[in-house]
Amino acid sequence: MFARAFIFLYGVASYAVFLVSFLYAVGFVGNLWVPKSIDMGGAASLPEALIVDVILLGVFAIQHSVMARPGFKRWWTRIIPAESERSTFVLVASLVLLALYWQWRPISTQIWHVEGDLGRAALTGVFWFGWLIVLFATFLINHFNLFGLQ
Repeated sequence: MFARAFIFLYGVASYAVFLVSFLYAVGFVGNLWVPKSIDMGGAASLPEALIVDVILLGVFAIQHSVMARPGFKRWWTRIIPAESERSTFVLVASLVLLALYWQWRPISTQIWHVEGDLGRAALTGVFWFGWLIVLFATFLINHFNLFGLQ
């Protein structure tokens, strides 16, 4: 009984870390509400920013891909309880994303700019619609199972 309660609380804690990383992602990508975002933060040279950011994105991609593989899951569930495998995946992926936000190096060169209220409003609408689709999609594929809470 204690093990089940611990696994459930572990899942809730993992979900809380995911929620923080998801909400920070909205602010990070949209340059909203957060102290450091995709375009704002410590200055870095273009080569440094490209190298660091590519490494950060690569670490997330590798972690995400490796931990999602059935072979890794079989090996991993010999170490941890199978019931906590999904929560552990969510926790590690969320922590890697938080590290990415923390270490991200903005590129100071302006890549593109939209002038005009209509263009900015359209892009803002697409931004929020995209995040709603991401959230909605998690419920289509069983939100609580996806995040290790079922």
